This record gives sequence, C-alpha cells and structure tokens, in this order.
Amino acid sequence: MLLFRPVQFTVDSSKADASYLLSREITSLIKNCMNKDMTPVILCIGTDRSTGDCLGPLVGDKLKKNYLMKNIQVYGTLNEPVHAKNLDDNIDKIYREILNPFIIAIDASLGKTENVGKINIFKGPLYPGAGVNKNLKPVGDISITGIVNISGFMEYIVLQNTRLSLVMQMADVISLGLYMSLRKLKGTLTYVY
Repeated sequence: MLLFRPVQFTVDSSKADASYLLSREITSLIKNCMNKDMTPVILCIGTDRSTGDCLGPLVGDKLKKNYLMKNIQVYGTLNEPVHAKNLDDNIDKIYREILNPFIIAIDASLGKTENVGKINIFKGPLYPGAGVNKNLKPVGDISITGIVNISGFMEYIVLQNTRLSLVMQMADVISLGLYMSLRKLKGTLTYVY
C-alpha cells in the first residue's frame, strides 16, 4: 500500500478509454526505459485479505487467467499474493530466476478524495506499505498505482471499507492496459509474445 509518489501520467479508471491511455503510456515508458536484453516481469503487490489492498493480486489474476503471454512472468495473484511478509523473498526469487529482469510493479495506494479511482504510472520504484506506515523494500523499474481510497486517518480501517467494485474496475483497466502494451511491443521486443 503506497501513500504518495510523484507521477508521470494519471488516468481516471472510469473513463471509457482508460485502458488505451494507460497502454500508450506503458508502451512509451517501456520503450524508453527497458534495454533489449531485459526480460519484463510483472510484480503485483497486495493481499487478498483486504478489499482495498487486493488491487495487485486482482491484476495478477486477470493477467494469468485472461491474457496469457509467453515469456512474461507474473508474480502476485489471489491464490499466491505478494505482500509484506513475502515481498523480499519474491524479489530475491525474481533476481535469482530471471536474467536481467525489468520489473513492472503494481500496488494499491491511498490519496486525496478527488483522486480516488485514478491510476498513476511513473518511472522508478514504488514503496509498498508506505500508506500504512510499513518500511518495505522499494521495487520496480516502472510502477503503476491505483488510488483506492483516502489517506490520513485509520488507514487499515479505510482499506477494509474500500468498495470492491472500484478495485475491480481499476484491476480491469490495468490488466487490459498492460496486455495491450505488451502485445503492441511484441514486434520490437522479440521475447514478448
């Protein structure tokens, strides 16, 4: 759970073209940041035990079930979430098993009322757990966060009372946007299918 990070691009998940706009920005960032010898890895952070913090695992589930892509590793699903207790182990596993990984990190975040429902993408790592005062290892070459609720007071209770419909909507937009971007790049990144 992320609290705040300067963003490069923001899209409202309720917009009809949100997945397309997100896809276009992901494609641009990957082209500008990822070397040809790198392997894309999608790291979906969160837990299935909190409505507000299940954005990452929902995206991972949707990518694995609906958008099968060869040579794209997805870590973090509803059945096998990547969360505070196993994040370091999963990051170590990625670097141990994948040669030169390019990590696309995804996590839920808290923010201002007017930004709830917006999806942010930026170059660089996200800081999981910052929104609930946890100090976890930063991760990601590029990062995608979805603002699922407001910050500032009793964050754990706020996360438990987050609307699942909003989180599902955001997971749909992010998973489709990632899929469209990686499919678009398959001609330029020979290992992406």
